[in-house]
Amino acid sequence: MTDDGTSRPTADHLPDDLAEVFPAYAEIGDDDLRDGVRDAYALALAETDWTDLAAVPWLPDEQARLGLPDETNVTHVNDVTALATALADALTDRRPGLGLDRDLVVAGALVHDVSKLYEFAPDQGGDAGSTRSAEGSDADCESEGPAVRPGDSVATEYYDLLGHPYVGVHVCEAAELPVALSHVVLSHTDRTTVEPATPEAVVVKRADEVAAAAIRSRALDDLRDA
Repeated sequence: MTDDGTSRPTADHLPDDLAEVFPAYAEIGDDDLRDGVRDAYALALAETDWTDLAAVPWLPDEQARLGLPDETNVTHVNDVTALATALADALTDRRPGLGLDRDLVVAGALVHDVSKLYEFAPDQGGDAGSTRSAEGSDADCESEGPAVRPGDSVATEYYDLLGHPYVGVHVCEAAELPVALSHVVLSHTDRTTVEPATPEAVVVKRADEVAAAAIRSRALDDLRDA
């Protein structure tokens, strides 16, 4: 229950402690912000067909193109969060007067791609509710996580027609996260014309770019070919 007596979003498949999936979740000091991140994932699981956060792919069509079937959204989000917090900590050490909000960086990194749960759906033998199937790859890749192949999911209309920054903002707003965090989500990708207006948004966007480059570098010798 929240302070005003309303119930928080729940999902059968959400871990009791989100830090089991996203370790940096435990680093968010602000109770409301921490609860909001959990609520965002609870909403996403409740409103989609996913039963395991670790099974959500990173970007199926790109994974198929590069032959990287094992990349998952959880791994990517944890990469982005680690990079963003490292950058935020370094900036705070060097420029303490900047007033960087570390909690906002961590929370923003954790939810920046929450929309992936809406953009892709588990392939359950049909493509109902989707517009396009993400084709699979037979590439043999080793991973500590589940072997999620692009063919195991289908792209939904959210992916084809809307895109994850807009879906992500919807989830953040529904979870009653602050507008500053919705801005981090909206401005982290070039699929919008919204540029980062805050240092926190810039940090998450750059961390996301580096994390995505690290994935692509597994398959490409020259990232200019991405």
